[in-house]
Amino acid sequence: MSMVLFASVVRVGDGLPLSASTDYEQDRELQETKRHLKGLSKKLGQFPDRCTLKTGPYNVNFTSSLGVGYLMVCTANYPNVLAFCFLDELQKEFIVTYDPKRINSAVRPYSFIEFDTFIQKTKQRYNSPRSLSTKINLADMQTEIKLRPPYQLSPEDLRAINGFSVHTTSKYKGIAPTQMLEPVTLPGIVSCVLSILCGGLNLLRGVHAIESILQNDDEDFNYVIAFFLGTTACLYQCYLFVYSSVWRNSKSFLAFALICLSNMYLYELRNMWQILFHVAVGAFMTLQIRLRQPLGKAPDYNV
Repeated sequence: MSMVLFASVVRVGDGLPLSASTDYEQDRELQETKRHLKGLSKKLGQFPDRCTLKTGPYNVNFTSSLGVGYLMVCTANYPNVLAFCFLDELQKEFIVTYDPKRINSAVRPYSFIEFDTFIQKTKQRYNSPRSLSTKINLADMQTEIKLRPPYQLSPEDLRAINGFSVHTTSKYKGIAPTQMLEPVTLPGIVSCVLSILCGGLNLLRGVHAIESILQNDDEDFNYVIAFFLGTTACLYQCYLFVYSSVWRNSKSFLAFALICLSNMYLYELRNMWQILFHVAVGAFMTLQIRLRQPLGKAPDYNV
C-alpha cells in the first residue's frame, strides 16, 4: 500500500527540528530511513532545493525554501507528484502561520510542535487519494516536476549524509544558485540603490561620450569603453547581491577591481570626489555581498 509515513520541518541553517508528525511505526527499515532523514536534515544547505533519496522500500523527499526544509518519508511506490504536493502544502501553511523572525530565533527543538496537528491532517488526506481530487491541483505540480525534476540523491550522497565522506559539495557547484540567501538588510538595500545609481551615471556619461565622438573625431573612444565597463560592473554587483552564485565573493571582488580601474582611467573626466564616490560605493557593495551569505551555505561555494 502506498502512503506517507512520516514528515518533519527543520531549519536549513543548522538542521534544528521545528516540528514533526507523531510516529508509532517500529519497522526496522523505516527507522533506518528516518535515521538517513535526520542526517540529511543537518545538511540541506549542501543540496538542491528539491531532492529524492531512494532507500529500499522507502523514499525520502524534501524541499527547502526561505531557510526552512520540509522532509517526508513515504513508501517507494507512492507517486512522486503527490509527495511533492504534500510538501508544498506543508510549506505554504508553515510560511503563513509562523513569522520568519520567530523561526530564526528558535533555540529549542520542536518549538513549533503544534504544527504537528496540520501535518497529521494533511498526511491522512494524502493517504486517502479519493479526498484529494478537489483540493489540490496535480496538473500544476506534475508540470513543474517535468520542467524541474527533483535531484536524485546517489549512494555517494547517502554515505556523505551519514558522515563517511567530507567531500560532499563539489558536485553541486553548478546548482549553488538555487540556494536561498540570508534576508536583505537595510545597508544591503542602500548599497544596491547606490550601485544602480553609479551604473546609471556611468551609462549616461557613456552615451554623452559617444555623442562627443560623433561630433568630434579627436575624442578618445576608450572613455566610452571605460564608462560602459563601469556600468556593467555596478549592475553585476547588484546581481551577485540578489542571487547566489558559484565563486560569488571572488566575482564581486573582480567587479570591484573593474570599477576601480575604469575610474582610474577616467580621472581626466572626473574630479577626485566623484572618483572616491564611485570607488566607495563599489567597496560598500562588495562588503554587503560578502556579508549576505547563502542560508546553510557550504564553504566550497564561495571564496
